[in-house]
Amino acid sequence: MTDLSFSDFGLSEAVLSAVTEMGFTVATPIQSQSIPFLLQGRDVIGQAQTGTGKTVAFAIPAIERINVENKAVQTLVMCPTRELAMQVADEFQKLLSHNRKVKALAVYGGASIEMQIQGLRRGAQIVVGTPGRIMDHLDRGTLHLDSCKMVILDEADEMLDMGFRDDIEAILEEIPLPRQTVFFSATMSKPILELTKRYQNKPEIIKVVRNELTVAAIDQRYFDVKEKDKTEVLQRLVDLYEPKLCLVFCNTKRKVDELVGNLQAQGFFAESLHGDMRQAMRTQVMNKFRQGIIQILVATDVAARGIDVDDIEMVINFDIPLDAEYYVHRIGRTGRAGRSGYAFTFAGGREHGRLMDIERFAKTSIPKDKIPALADIEVKKKNNFVARIIHTIAEGNLDKYLVWTRELNVLGHSSEDVAAALIKLELHKQIAEEDKLSKESSFSSNDRGDRGDRGGSSGGAKRSKKNMARLFINVGRKAKVGPREIVGAITGEAGMQGDMIGQIDIYDKFSFVEVPRDFVDHVIKKMNKTQIRGVKIKIEEAVEKKG
Repeated sequence: MTDLSFSDFGLSEAVLSAVTEMGFTVATPIQSQSIPFLLQGRDVIGQAQTGTGKTVAFAIPAIERINVENKAVQTLVMCPTRELAMQVADEFQKLLSHNRKVKALAVYGGASIEMQIQGLRRGAQIVVGTPGRIMDHLDRGTLHLDSCKMVILDEADEMLDMGFRDDIEAILEEIPLPRQTVFFSATMSKPILELTKRYQNKPEIIKVVRNELTVAAIDQRYFDVKEKDKTEVLQRLVDLYEPKLCLVFCNTKRKVDELVGNLQAQGFFAESLHGDMRQAMRTQVMNKFRQGIIQILVATDVAARGIDVDDIEMVINFDIPLDAEYYVHRIGRTGRAGRSGYAFTFAGGREHGRLMDIERFAKTSIPKDKIPALADIEVKKKNNFVARIIHTIAEGNLDKYLVWTRELNVLGHSSEDVAAALIKLELHKQIAEEDKLSKESSFSSNDRGDRGDRGGSSGGAKRSKKNMARLFINVGRKAKVGPREIVGAITGEAGMQGDMIGQIDIYDKFSFVEVPRDFVDHVIKKMNKTQIRGVKIKIEEAVEKKG
């Protein structure tokens, strides 16, 4: 089927204007095939994964079928996670930007239920929520579905995997017939088919085939990496490709936090996203990621459901997914909206078998690539630096600086020598570090990291130097404090770069951290006004005991 333009659907001017502002012109395959049936009020089963545009596929018909004179709930959307519920509700808000008579509201756990109750009382024709919080509102009598004519289950397979079947069925029983029932799911498992048979009426089945999902715009490769070297390789890839946004997947929450701690200790702007985090913190992290404040987001599969950010340029499978299907979910978060993207997978030893399973499942070939060497990164940085110089020359306004150059010429220094000296001043620090580290390889005798020595058991940068001072902090492991929290607090409160922080040693009830001696008073002043893990910080310069 040929993809349609949104103007082909006979949509209202308000929705068309919103779609245009969102930058959409041609509908995706799932949108082209499902929107016409949904506008007719037909039940639909849509098999589609993240990144195919399925939210817009059901959101547009839902808005168009609302009776604007009725403020009661007319459309209910169920999502497996809070993050996805927030994403879907945000998409509705964008599509409603030219329609003030229709209101959409998100209801999910981890947020103030009182605020949600107030929103429901004011009137919301579209409610997007998680099954647990929807059930909570139904039990309280704060959500009424008597006027609901359309119910949508988004990521239905994920909701069943998370154990929401009883809640889903209870909610569906609350919605009167006749109604329009829509299922969107990445897979059509037996439990999904059982639900569709019980709750749908002659549904139209729409399937976006897999080869439309693993788009050619995604450059897929794998690296043969031992577990102990994965963090080093990840940092090299980020330094080489310099992605605006990078999404990294780990299979466990513990691995997520460990990796983020190591990345932050090396000066990367990285944060965690997993189920053990409070909702307010997860929301804050996602907002920073969307704004580009965080470059690297490290997440588990469940926490990442619903991440819908178009600017993700790189996805890294730090751990190979336990389910081959998750691979397609993961990489589908890059290469969106006509952009290109990279999908890199780390595999070592026995993991190659799982990689072959993924290739068979995704009907794709994932070629092996060579781990980037320091020379590759240095060449990239040199080229970037040269490009900056050429751009600055093209911009002009160099008269003042040419005067300085001529003064140096008078003293007997050629323009070529002046330019070489300035380049040396700019690049000396990082080149010196790389030259030093290239002698201490974990891969070969002359090829190692590029941001300074990476931490040992403490996770901090091991670089005790004469110009570094050791500070005592009154929190440690028993307060669930790791390198990530200490680095985050110092960089956040004292405004220091992560790569300025030296060795970190963490004990049960206290910790030590090295900072440049010139920053000691500043760090102590700023940190003594803050908290780590809810504990008020006492920080002071450590004094060595003689003998």
